[in-house]
Amino acid sequence: GIVLGFVSGLVFSGVDDGVAWRLMFSMGAILPCFVIYFSTFVMPESPRWLVSKDREAEAQEVLKMVYPDGYDVGVIVREIKEGIEKESIAEHAIGWDVIFFPTPAFKRMLLVGVGTAIAQQLVGIDAIQYFLVFILDESGIKSRPAQTTILIVLGIIKLVVIVLAGHLFDRRGRRPLFFVSLLGMSVSLMLVSFAFVGNANSEGFAVFGLALYLAFFSIGMGPGAWLIPSEVFSTMIRAKAMSVATFMNRVTATIISSTFLSVANAMSYAGFFIMMSLICLIVLVWMYVYLPETKGRPLEDMSRYFAEITGDRSLLDAEEMLYRNGNDDASLSERESRPAVESTARSQRNLVPEKPPPEDAHIVGTMA
Repeated sequence: GIVLGFVSGLVFSGVDDGVAWRLMFSMGAILPCFVIYFSTFVMPESPRWLVSKDREAEAQEVLKMVYPDGYDVGVIVREIKEGIEKESIAEHAIGWDVIFFPTPAFKRMLLVGVGTAIAQQLVGIDAIQYFLVFILDESGIKSRPAQTTILIVLGIIKLVVIVLAGHLFDRRGRRPLFFVSLLGMSVSLMLVSFAFVGNANSEGFAVFGLALYLAFFSIGMGPGAWLIPSEVFSTMIRAKAMSVATFMNRVTATIISSTFLSVANAMSYAGFFIMMSLICLIVLVWMYVYLPETKGRPLEDMSRYFAEITGDRSLLDAEEMLYRNGNDDASLSERESRPAVESTARSQRNLVPEKPPPEDAHIVGTMA
């Protein structure tokens, strides 16, 4: 979407400014409709949605497209079904008190998940993306076609690196990629600041630094900041905690983006980028201290981790009690329905006359 937005700038570069932005807005309203419509012909339904609608056979067919041949996708379907049941139980049993007044284990869990979502925007990604044209203009690149071409190249770099990050996260782990990402962004923003030191106006520093910044962001902080909350939040609070993490992410993005020009003009562009470089280092230190490695670890393992590191077993006790009560309710319903089923079965047996056992029944029983 970002790349297409930059491309539209090139397409309308020859149009009057008063008309160009209106055309770009209209394309932003029309193109997604076509993309969504045509994607329905090639994009399968989510396995989770299919399982929630009791269409498990279809869910298995979709999962076979993702997993290697011969993999028992039935196990995945059962795990999805159990996860949906647990979330349903938690949704009806757990209120917002656990979010607003958390125990130490939940507090640490929220600190990691929500903190990571906030950190993604503290490094300035949305502000820098929104005002790339202003940054290029201040660095000395005044030509509109040149600015648009640079934007497209930057967008393509960001897109390619995100695809690469998708392969690296499961191979290298989360923490190493976050550390590389933040350290690289810090150095990149420092390079960008050099373009605005004194009267240098070095376009090369600005473009090269921005390209590195977007690449390093996309290798870790970009996709990883959405991955971590989904991997650390317990099933008990997942829905509510994810909504809080998303809300805080967008609030932080709004604050940083809306104050970008004012802060940059007040302390100079060089000062702003140096400040953002230092923020990246601060976030790096925070993640080194608080962020656990979540690669290959199930949610139950993460719950135990937060319980052990805080010495608070209330998280594990609450999960055990919640799911035990849910299982007890399910067992009670099953027991209540069993007498009716057995009564019906007995009635059906009474209607059918019993046949005498065959003469060789003892032989067949011995063979069985």
